[in-house]
Amino acid sequence: MMMPLLLAVCFAPITSDAVEADFEVREKIVYSKVADRELLLDAWVPKEDGSHPAVLVVHGGAWRSGNRKQLRAYADSLAKRGFACFAIDYRLAPEHKFPAQIEDCREAVKWIRAHAAEYKVNPDKLGAIGYSAGGHLVCLLATTGESPGEKNGNVDTRIQAVAAGGAPTDFRAAADNGKWAAYWMGGDLTTEPDKFRDASATAFVDKDDPPVFFFNGTADELVPITWSMSCHEALKAHGVRTEMHTIEGAGHLQAAMNLAALDKAYTFLQLELQSESKNEVQAETVLPEAHQKIRIVRP
Repeated sequence: MMMPLLLAVCFAPITSDAVEADFEVREKIVYSKVADRELLLDAWVPKEDGSHPAVLVVHGGAWRSGNRKQLRAYADSLAKRGFACFAIDYRLAPEHKFPAQIEDCREAVKWIRAHAAEYKVNPDKLGAIGYSAGGHLVCLLATTGESPGEKNGNVDTRIQAVAAGGAPTDFRAAADNGKWAAYWMGGDLTTEPDKFRDASATAFVDKDDPPVFFFNGTADELVPITWSMSCHEALKAHGVRTEMHTIEGAGHLQAAMNLAALDKAYTFLQLELQSESKNEVQAETVLPEAHQKIRIVRP
């Protein structure tokens, strides 16, 4: 069962000896307004001319904590590999119940495409990465994206690749009848069954979904690996390219900063988004250990 443990994870930038792309970071950019609330993102913009594949970076924190700074090292590492990156804030529970969080992620996708030229983005090559609650949200983006239409402002909300760590992907049979999620769902499986289904990425899998890379610790008790396997197996059954990387003996926090897993996740995104021929991107050398600071807050 997923307990509402709040994870605030701050990483130092992760570097390697490979040739690194140059970029600038632009901070505190408003990507959406909800009532009187401005939602912000930070952007990693390549200095090289041309249009570049982009990655949306979505933080974790049990949908109730965290901010766009949490996975800054993910964005730094991807920017060094030639991506434009966008790390977002989104509305948090319990003040804002589901589906506020995924709605904000979709607004970010639309904003990135609308501002593609300004931020040197190829709008046809947009991926996403997230961990924990962020992993859930990027998986849900992957399986619920829609082609341009009246409903979404004639902007494509589909993404082309996802890397998701420690990601719960199916809430339709949640432990304790889903009572643990009342702060986020506004009820349990009996009172809010539609919300639990609508939050389940697995429920919407079809053959047109983008490739997804999952990584999960085998000793993760907060988000047991079965929560990610549900979506992974459904994607496989529909013929969608998907990989599951397991980290032996790692718990939830340890998996979030596992350098070998992150290297595989970044390389997966490169293969899907950067190369015309997927043989162009070679796996990087496993990244060296980096200084990391972790803070755990319990409600």
